[in-house]
Amino acid sequence: MIGILGGMGTQAGLDFCNKLAVINRGKIDQNYPLFMLYNKSNIPNRPQNLKKYQNVLRSLLSGCKILERNKCKFIVMPCNTAHYWYDDLKKKIKIPILSMPKEVFIHTKKLCKKKSKIGLLGTEATLKTGIYGKYFTKDYNLVTPNKILQKKNVNKAIKLVKMGKVKKAEKILRPAVNYLVKKKCKKIILGCTELPVAIFAYKSFKKIKESKIFIDPNLLLAQVSMKKYKL
Repeated sequence: MIGILGGMGTQAGLDFCNKLAVINRGKIDQNYPLFMLYNKSNIPNRPQNLKKYQNVLRSLLSGCKILERNKCKFIVMPCNTAHYWYDDLKKKIKIPILSMPKEVFIHTKKLCKKKSKIGLLGTEATLKTGIYGKYFTKDYNLVTPNKILQKKNVNKAIKLVKMGKVKKAEKILRPAVNYLVKKKCKKIILGCTELPVAIFAYKSFKKIKESKIFIDPNLLLAQVSMKKYKL
């Protein structure tokens, strides 16, 4: 059984579950994966609690323990920023926890030559903590939006998705995406699980979507989870 520690945010966890379903679409009910979603929405806000490291760690750990006790084979966390606590969680949980940033890096290596420009969209906390940087900076040139675009467009788009205003979020996000495209990024990592919800819900990104420039960590994590589930 796949253990899913969700609630960071709730829509992101549900998006992950939906992607598990889409991957298996067309199969009979009994061939879909067994999974347990713990929508632990009371985990302290990750970007606002980087300095209160232990508080967040304890909450994440309690959620993982529940999934572990329910005999899950492994755990996934459909939240990029939560991976700031990944190393310490891994030490305290007996079953494997898949690393979203690591899986994105492995996937990118298959698609892009070394020293390529790779765009990264995410929360300020994701950028600040370097959860992607520790994998990418040696082999790739990570490009992020400037401070103005980050605050006015990326941060706002993430907030709007959490509020359920997906169409408005998609429009707000466009300038940040266009900035990375103009910087000639080979791929753009949607490094916050709210961002794919905005981008893939509407059609105004049609030309960019057709170029397959986006990497959706939530979808990739679902694909990797299915491979591990079948082992």
